[in-house]
Amino acid sequence: MKNLVSMKDLSVDQIHEILSLAQAFRDGATSTLTNKYTVSNLFFEPSTRTKMSFEMAQRKLNLEVLPFETGFSSTLKGETLYDTVKVLECIGLDVLVIRHEQNNYFEDLVGKVNTAIINGGDGTGNHPTQSLLDIYTIWEEFGTLQDKVITIVGDIAHSRVARSNADALTRLGAKVRFVCPSEWQGEFEALNEFDEVVEDSDVLMMLRVQHERHDGKTAFSKEQYHQMYGLTIERERKMKKDAIIMHPAPFNRDVEIANELIECDRSRIFKQMENGTYVRMAILEMILRGRE
Repeated sequence: MKNLVSMKDLSVDQIHEILSLAQAFRDGATSTLTNKYTVSNLFFEPSTRTKMSFEMAQRKLNLEVLPFETGFSSTLKGETLYDTVKVLECIGLDVLVIRHEQNNYFEDLVGKVNTAIINGGDGTGNHPTQSLLDIYTIWEEFGTLQDKVITIVGDIAHSRVARSNADALTRLGAKVRFVCPSEWQGEFEALNEFDEVVEDSDVLMMLRVQHERHDGKTAFSKEQYHQMYGLTIERERKMKKDAIIMHPAPFNRDVEIANELIECDRSRIFKQMENGTYVRMAILEMILRGRE
């Protein structure tokens, strides 16, 4: 694995290899890397979980982390992303984790630079490391994804999480379905009624309403959306006994999920965040092994 920019880059066997390695790191395994590598995180969009868990993963692997502040970089002078990456390649960076507002920004980089690229999220396109930590969380919970019913609810059209999970979860044997307002379904086939799918779902994965991508316009008030498409306390009571709640976060409390449910017994929201470090350690380890 030379880069990771989309879940479509990974075979099912590679996904399982990442899960196993993440579990090993969780159980206390240490890195097998023999060389000293230098990495950097280029985040052109806001991030807390992805950026910080990558930095923690890099430090746990004893990598040298070179800070990069987009607000003080030459991109403000008009330098292209490609030219910025070429500069960092010349300086000696081995891996770059990049989040960028442009969909498929990586098409201008992969195969054209020697530095490995890990996609930390591109516009509304892909978020492979979030998908992998979601998969790991479900696998950790149930021991398999085969035949598990995973219902993804919310702002589907603007969700790179939904796009990354749709393909990967299906290839791993899960049954994936989407629920959202008709104007937010994008290219997906989606149901418009939430209540009819609550009772038979093994996983309810709620998505944030991405107000920043709606140009300030939405057909729903927060209260209306919560009653129609949010995970209310009443809906949670109808869930299967062993079903779990997930959310990639950040979450809007009492919009896509009731405040009382964020840390309830069913919730794996903060477990997802914890798992993100181990999954990202596994990804970095696999990419860097290929450079030794």
